[in-house]
Order: sequence, then C-alpha cells, then structure tokens
Amino acid sequence: MKVFSNTTPLIALSAINQLELLPRLFGQIYLTEEVMSECAAGGRIFVSSLHELSWVIPTAFSPSFTPHILLELDLGEKATILAAQEHHADLVLIDEKLGRNVAEYLGLQVSGTLGVLLKARRENLIPSFMQAANSMREHGIFFHPKLIERLAVTVGE
Repeated sequence: MKVFSNTTPLIALSAINQLELLPRLFGQIYLTEEVMSECAAGGRIFVSSLHELSWVIPTAFSPSFTPHILLELDLGEKATILAAQEHHADLVLIDEKLGRNVAEYLGLQVSGTLGVLLKARRENLIPSFMQAANSMREHGIFFHPKLIERLAVTVGE
C-alpha cells in the first residue's frame, strides 16, 4: 500500500509520541522533501529526524504542470498531493480541510490523523481513541470536540 503523508499528521502523532503508529499500520510512508523540511524546521512539537527513520521513503516528483486548484495550498500540501498523484498513491494523510477537499477532488483517497487513530484503535494498537485525540488537543492540535466524540462512537468509546 502506497501511503503519502502531509506534515500535520506527522506533527500531531509526534505530539503524543505515537509516530510509530504509521509504520505499524501502513508499513512504509512516502514523504516529499517539502514535508520533511517543514518537520525539520521545528516548532512547538518535536518531530524525529524523518531521514533517519527506516520506514520513511523520501519521494521526489516532477509535475508536468500544477493544477490551478493547488495554488491556495501550502508547499507541503501541494507537494504531497502532486507526488501522490504521480506515484499513484493508495492513500494520502492530510488534515487541513482545503487540502483534503482538493486531494479528494483530484481523485485521491484521503484520511487524516483521526483516521489513523481510529485504525490504530480498531487494531488494538492504542488503548483509547478518545484519549489519544484529546491528548493531541492538549498539545495544541485542533480537532473539533464534536468530531472526536462522533468518531469515538464508531470504535465503541
């Protein structure tokens, strides 16, 4: 399965020390240099050096053109979506609403950090979806509380 990730899921999972859920759920994760650079730039939440992780596949892309619809996205989102299209991704992990909408419009299958947590809970890799999602919120990663509650019901919480 070819899974590409944008920056925010990496930051959100790092915030709760659960970055390792990605290889446990998907094997390898494809990342563009733009996404790896955004994570390496640092911020409030530390993300491991992605270049050193054996399950990260650095991915280049060479778009022949950039669809006009991508102009509103940040560099990491643009690069992720274009690379995912070029490499025929099975799934793209992206949280930002505009980026998700654009990726879906372009025909990509999309999930986000909460989708990763749901999958991890279903596979018993985490004890509680609700606890993990709320912990992310405590670290400043915003997900609407009603969305968290609605999704928690799907895993019996």
